[in-house]
Formats: sequence, C-alpha cells, structure tokens
Amino acid sequence: MPPNEAVITGLGVVSPIGIGKGEFWDSFRAGRSGIGPIRLSDPTGLPVQIAAEVRDFDPKAYVRPRKNLKVMARDTHLGVAASVLACQDANVVPGAVEPERFGVILGADRICSDPANAEPSYRACTVDGKFDFDRFGTDGFATAFPLNFLKVLPNMIASHVSIAHDARGPNNTMHQAELSGLSAVVEAARVIQRGVADVVIAGGASSQMDPFDWVRHCVTGVLSTSRGDPTRVLRPFDADRDGQVWGEGAAAFIVENRRHAEARKATILARVLGWASTCEPHNGGPPKGTGLERAMSLAVKEAGLQPGQLGHINAHGVSSVVDDQIEARAIHACFPDVPVTVPKSYFGNLGAAGGAMEMAASVLSFADGLVPPTLNYRHPDPKCPVHVVRGRPLASSVRTALGFCHLHGWMTTGLEVMPTTGGDFSVAEGEAGWKSAFDPRTEIVKPGYHKLFLEKYATWVELTTTRRVGMHRYTYTAGGQADVVINLGGPAGPMRMK
Repeated sequence: MPPNEAVITGLGVVSPIGIGKGEFWDSFRAGRSGIGPIRLSDPTGLPVQIAAEVRDFDPKAYVRPRKNLKVMARDTHLGVAASVLACQDANVVPGAVEPERFGVILGADRICSDPANAEPSYRACTVDGKFDFDRFGTDGFATAFPLNFLKVLPNMIASHVSIAHDARGPNNTMHQAELSGLSAVVEAARVIQRGVADVVIAGGASSQMDPFDWVRHCVTGVLSTSRGDPTRVLRPFDADRDGQVWGEGAAAFIVENRRHAEARKATILARVLGWASTCEPHNGGPPKGTGLERAMSLAVKEAGLQPGQLGHINAHGVSSVVDDQIEARAIHACFPDVPVTVPKSYFGNLGAAGGAMEMAASVLSFADGLVPPTLNYRHPDPKCPVHVVRGRPLASSVRTALGFCHLHGWMTTGLEVMPTTGGDFSVAEGEAGWKSAFDPRTEIVKPGYHKLFLEKYATWVELTTTRRVGMHRYTYTAGGQADVVINLGGPAGPMRMK
C-alpha cells in the first residue's frame, strides 16, 4: 500500500439527468437522456436550439448564507451544490477534517457575464443608437455592478466552495477546457500523495448556457444541427453522428487519504490508481491519436494493470465525425477487446465538468456491477473499431475503469487519463490474514448482513450468508461469489453491533 494512497469516499453530481447520485445513476439504468429544448434563454433565430440543461435546480437549497448568491455565477451555484452533496455522501461534517488539511481543487471554464448585468453599461454608452467606446471607461464603469467582476473569475468556484466548507488547505483551479475536471482529480490525488492534505474536494463545474456563450457555440460549427427528437441527436461512434450537444453541470468527489478515511470509518467507493497527461503537436490537419494512445498506455502502466484487468473504458466521445474516429482508432490500438461506454450520450459535452461527471458514472457502476449503455448507437461506424456498450447495461465483475478526456486546437492535443477501481476482489479459499477495519471484527449492519474491510484491496465488501467454521474463521457469500473462507485472526470475541 502506498504511504499516502488516494481514495474516493464520496461524490456529488448536479447534472442534466439528475441532481444527486441516486437520480443520476437511475437515469443511466433507465437509458434516460437529459437533452431537450433550451429553456434558460431564448434561442430564437439561432441554428441550434437544444442543450442538456440542469432542470429544477434551486441554488438556495445549497448556498449559505443566501446573500452570497448575488456574487455567484451559475457555474458557482452548480459547483457549490455538487460539493455539498459530495460532503454529505462522504459524511464529511464540520470538525471531521482539520481545516488546514482540507483542500479544494476544481475545474472551471471561462465564465461569461450575464447580459442583464452588461445592459446598464451598454445603455450608458449608447448615443443615438450607436455604442460610444470612449464612454465605456467613465459612464460604462459608473453604472456597472461593483462586484460583477468577482462573479466571472474562474477561480471563484473553488473559492466559494472552500468558504462553504471551511477548507483552508491547498486551493487551485484547473482551466483546461474539457480536461479540467479530470485534471483537478489528478491534482487532488497528487496533493494527497505528497501528504499536504487529508481530504480534497475535487471535480469541475461549468454552465456555458449564457446567450453570449450560446452564440459562440453556434458559430464554431461543432454542434449538431439535427432536428427532431432532441434525445436522439447525440450519437457517439455511430455512423450517422453529425456533431456535439452542449450541456452544463457539476461533479465533485471527496478525494481522501486512505488512512484518514479508515480512521473516520468512511466507506471507500474507489481508488485512484494512476494517470497520465500527454501532448500531440500537429500542424494544420487533425491529430493522429498517438498522444491519446500514449496517455492511455502510461496511465494503465502506472496503475500496475494489464489490459485484461480493465472492466470498461469511459470514452470522451463528443459525437464529432473526425474526433470520434481518431479516438476509436487509439482505443483499438491499445485495448481492442475492452467494452466502451460514452456517458456524454446522456448529457452532452459539459466542458470543464465533463471529465468529472463521466468519472462519476464509472464509480457508481462499480457498486451495481453494471456498465451503462451508450445511447443512440444504432449503426456502427466501421471507421470506429470499438466495442460500444449499447441497448442495455453490461454486467461486469471487473470493477476497474479507464477514463479520459481530450481536446485539440491549433497546435496540440492534450489528455488526462485516470483509471479507478472499486470493490473488485478475489479471495482464495482458506486464505489467511484478512482483518476488518476494527481488527479483529467485522461490522454487523443487520442480522445476516456484514461489511468486511479487505486491506489488500482498500475496500469494504458487503457480505451475506455468514457461517462460522472455526474459532476465527467464517464463510461468506459476497456479491454472487462462491463461498470463501476468511481467517480474521486476533483474539476471540463477539462481533460488535453498529
């Protein structure tokens, strides 16, 4: 075990397919899309009028004190809400973490000012129907909301989250477009490994649904202009795909030092095993995908895994004709037989929040042993040679995932890759030395239902059908596995009720 192993003990999501991990995961199991007509603004006259918005979201339920709402953008509302849900999920309550060892690292996009905030300044500089730039430094500034600038700084999301949770430790903002969310989790794991924090809130938040942003999205030419049922527009790796759908949301994880998690009896949802970041310079034309291949291979190598130990790949899959082909070829070159799922098919491209939101889908899949299917994958593209999970969830007993995000612009392609693992384990009959977190006992949650901490795999296992076969030896049936005999060791004594 590494001296400062990074584990995940909680997660919170505010997404187009549900607020909270329960609603979020239920949507995956039901194949329910979050894409629909735009409601946050009026898209009349624009070529694209669908998006993945967070519905029925009330920031007042999460932001305290409420007066802080007026100095927050929607991105920050979403980020704070996700952090509150993550702390609730991990049972991180006031006093559970030393404030100076409690960090916040979040991904953020460029935050655009709301047109309503800009209107007074615009009108103050308009003379005879024309905007007078010479007036902006005087009349324009004189009518501007004094604290408006604080709403649009990308680091304000992490700042408000740290204030909300009295987190006075390492604080940082990752500003790398689609890479931001995974980059934040990777940096949080590094902070834990360096021993400078015990707990870090990590993830990403983004809401580029502002009218200014939406006009920019429309003129880039990357969005799908398909008409008809909005839930069927996004088709990653499908032969009929024709572009992206944009969305908004936030996802946050509690990344924690394993020893700290064990000391406070936290449930470990997953471990962060390895990561890699690469760059592929290119001139003019599209990249070849060699950077993506190196990133995936390096991350898996750092994690100490073999290709056969990957349960699934959580792909970027933006539904772009060229990007999906590059990505699929890279996946095929490295892991031709590993199942691929694309959470973006449910909620679109979430920018800085996307990588973290997609990672949340993989972490939740570990508990159910189900890999969510990719929506709208009906006509396989021979130029995308990947095994896409489709139609129904894929049952998988290999609870390890490889996720990545990438982007390409004028010169480079950047990637962040992060495999995580949940409660996958294998115990040979008669294997000795397993101890519970409360050596030498397991916890009895209710009659016939136990939880056992497997130190080697840094995870709690839910156990049923318990039968004592010796002084300290018991047989368990766990998660459909065959009976195994585990020697708990230590002195005899009654198991403790929790």
